[in-house]
Amino acid sequence: MTRPLLTVAASLVAVLLPLPVLATAALREPMPAPGSASPAGTAVSARPPARAAAPWVWPTGDRVVERPWEAPDGDYGAGHRGIDVPAALGTPVVAVDDGVVAFAGSVAGRGIVTIDHGGGLVSTLDSVVPSVPKDQPVAQGDVVGTVAVGHCPSTSPCLHLGARVDDRYVDPTPYLPAAAWPVLLPDDAWPG
Repeated sequence: MTRPLLTVAASLVAVLLPLPVLATAALREPMPAPGSASPAGTAVSARPPARAAAPWVWPTGDRVVERPWEAPDGDYGAGHRGIDVPAALGTPVVAVDDGVVAFAGSVAGRGIVTIDHGGGLVSTLDSVVPSVPKDQPVAQGDVVGTVAVGHCPSTSPCLHLGARVDDRYVDPTPYLPAAAWPVLLPDDAWPG
């Protein structure tokens, strides 16, 4: 009875052990540079590779994520189609990369700026007072608006950054330099 269990366990280890290595190798695939089209016959994944060839900049300068991406259950399912970056009301918001303003206005009472970066890649800045018109070319780092009340409560304002590739929502964090994730220490780590 023990021998069949050992055989099953050994088989599982042999199959599962290489998976993290294979997954890590897949994440190292280079991403098409913003503005370049994907090669003919290849589909763009709903989850982009780990880092873009030319990373975006953080739209408020802070590398902090208050609420991360949560993949939606489906096209219209629950999820969080972007990340929330904490920012004070009135904080300048910049274009994450070069592109053309595809939309600047209000949707459901919230200010939105959407920038088309080419090659099917689009960024959306939610809860802003836009300072740029539609069809205006922008360079990475250009101010496109200021943080406004909307996506997050006014007691804890934030900027919502979304990304789409070929009209599919994707996690924007792989396009950004690494976040400064907060480290929570246990209560007994504090003096006093």
